[in-house]
Amino acid sequence: MATVDPAAQDNYIYNRLLKERIIWLGSEVRDDNANAICSQLLLLSAENPDKDIYLYINSPGGSVTAGMAIYDTMQFIPNDVVTVATGLAASMGQFLLSSGTKGKRYATPNARVLMHQPSGGIGGTASDIKIQAELILHMKKVMAELTAEQTGQTVETILKDNDRDKWFTATEALEYGFFDKIAAHAGSVSGGGGTANGSSGEPASEK
Repeated sequence: MATVDPAAQDNYIYNRLLKERIIWLGSEVRDDNANAICSQLLLLSAENPDKDIYLYINSPGGSVTAGMAIYDTMQFIPNDVVTVATGLAASMGQFLLSSGTKGKRYATPNARVLMHQPSGGIGGTASDIKIQAELILHMKKVMAELTAEQTGQTVETILKDNDRDKWFTATEALEYGFFDKIAAHAGSVSGGGGTANGSSGEPASEK
């Protein structure tokens, strides 16, 4: 019996999803998968700048700089980006969930959301440590301001709540403003969540 290469099978699945304008983030946010996701966003936008793109998220978070590359690309393209959290949207996963087009951000009923401040390893000389600490504080401020804009909370509230790990159920995260609707079925998501064969999604809205 012929064996199936798991990597080849995964590639087939992800390529098939991409044909339906679905991008899957199912791991830590790293430079390698961030580069892939940015490329996929640009490709799908080039193919049709008016159709929605769907970003599904089940991620424990990861690199801030890699995540910001995805965020900037989401803002760069003219398309609406529909975000759907399933399982876990933690840290940078939470940030990317909230970065979807307002009105088109979703989570499944049993998804969990985690918000906390950026962190990073600090080492080296005293001067290096000072520079790295200043960079982390700057990233904390920038992300708090963006999260406040995304959620409708104040910057002060975000800074207070993300000082330590803060967990949310799907209902609590909805009330906080991380996303717009809990979706138990694909039909509850704009354009069927990309699962409806031949669905074109909704026309892109002004960002």
